[in-house]
Amino acid sequence: MICVDKQTSSEDLNLIRTDLANERTLLAYGRTALMVAGTGVSVLKFFSEMLYYQIIGWSLIAIGLIIGVIGAERFVRLSRRLH
Repeated sequence: MICVDKQTSSEDLNLIRTDLANERTLLAYGRTALMVAGTGVSVLKFFSEMLYYQIIGWSLIAIGLIIGVIGAERFVRLSRRLH
């Protein structure tokens, strides 16, 4: 009886640990997306006169959004698989 409780507790802890790791990964994706998009906004703000920098700025904003969507999609997919 004690072994079953320990095994169940161990399995529960493993699931919680994996769930927390999944959340940390989502936060890392969010930080990266925000930094890339923020860099794009900064480029647009300070170098908006030149077309080349406008293209770079908007590209960085789009890439930041894509990174955010990929992170959210991976989080949801793994969360569904765990539960």
